[in-house]
Amino acid sequence: MTDLTGAVWRKSTRSGDNGGDCVEVAMNLAEVVAVRDSKDSTGPLLTFTARAWTDFIAAAKRGGRVS
Repeated sequence: MTDLTGAVWRKSTRSGDNGGDCVEVAMNLAEVVAVRDSKDSTGPLLTFTARAWTDFIAAAKRGGRVS
């Protein structure tokens, strides 16, 4: 299990005022990037390697297309 003590969570600057329907990301951890539901901060979360997260963001920017 990944130790998330000290995780600094942030919402996207594009999340806007939509009632909290967004995700939060912690990118300050040594070995992983953590993602959680902003409405359930103590609920389940996902962790990714830094490389997997970078690949995911790149694919999202391309409209989901995998290169």
